[in-house]
Amino acid sequence: MIILGIESSCDETGVAIVKDGHEILSNQVSSQIDLHAPFGGVVPEIASRAHLRIIDPLTQAALQEARLTWQDIDGIAVTQGPGLIGALLVGAAYAKGLALALGKPLIPVDHVEAHVHGALLGVQQKSDSGPDPGQNPVRDIAATFPALSLVVSGGHTNLYYMASPTDFQLLGYSLDDACGECFDKVGKLLQLGYPAGPLIENLASQGDLERAQKTWPMPLMAPGSALEPIRFSYSGLKTFMAQTVHKHQKKTQVDPPSWGQDLWDLCAAFQEEALGQIVRKTKRALVLRPDAKSILIAGGVAANQRLRSMMAHQIDRPCHYPPLSACSDNGAMIATYAFYQYLEAQKNPSHNPAAYFDHRWESYSRYAFKD
Repeated sequence: MIILGIESSCDETGVAIVKDGHEILSNQVSSQIDLHAPFGGVVPEIASRAHLRIIDPLTQAALQEARLTWQDIDGIAVTQGPGLIGALLVGAAYAKGLALALGKPLIPVDHVEAHVHGALLGVQQKSDSGPDPGQNPVRDIAATFPALSLVVSGGHTNLYYMASPTDFQLLGYSLDDACGECFDKVGKLLQLGYPAGPLIENLASQGDLERAQKTWPMPLMAPGSALEPIRFSYSGLKTFMAQTVHKHQKKTQVDPPSWGQDLWDLCAAFQEEALGQIVRKTKRALVLRPDAKSILIAGGVAANQRLRSMMAHQIDRPCHYPPLSACSDNGAMIATYAFYQYLEAQKNPSHNPAAYFDHRWESYSRYAFKD
């Protein structure tokens, strides 16, 4: 099944074409970083207008890259939410128009859950005939699930238990800032630029943890009861960094402060704690769900090499990540998740595949869950 996936939830427009949920035929992404950089974050109105300008030419480019026509497309997938509502509406309206004009099923998907499917690219259902001739070897999906999955990005820090590719059981989420959001806010405090994640990672690689400050906050360290949901928190770490920058500025009497080696060390210590919380909460989740065969880690922060190293050394399960090009928002993850949703609808009598031809649904901007 060949699915065209459309992503427009925030500041990247993504259009991809994926075959059978694992083979990327094209993956076009238009980033808006340069548009939002002067403001230190995403401006919703600017984002929506940028999506509107680029979404059609990007879709045409995806078809051209895949060397396909509209007749080759079996279904359209699009992000339904959460995200910036104006940006979401651009993608949803465009996808609905395509599906209606072509008479194709339209599969709306959850953006956060779709991120996990970026880590499933290259994974396929096992078949008697084996992989297609000439294809690279792929993981059998049966060896992946049940799994724990982490979505760690600028807008989301969520932890799920997954019995299958379409079964998401929320185990934990952030009470305040997301991990990537904390990186961006600390980068703004340090006047590093936007997005700050890769900049802090680069500076941290030159830092010396032994020379860094030794007293660091470790939010939500209490283990809690077995029934209590896992919680992440980054606001305390952000406040600690703000106080540290303020103290250093008073000490140096320079604005922006003159850092030198201290900046590298500070970034190294901050990154270690920000990512360390991810590792600690994953360990706790494995205690609660010891049957998990693997860990799927997705979102922009999944590209951080220090996180990958920490997970490899401290977690006793195989960890799988999206390709670096698919860690940020993209259409391939949308198309991949849609494939598994459509497959489930065809196999499960309680589902109704005909519902994918009913386009009377609304986009949503926020999470459905609450404390």
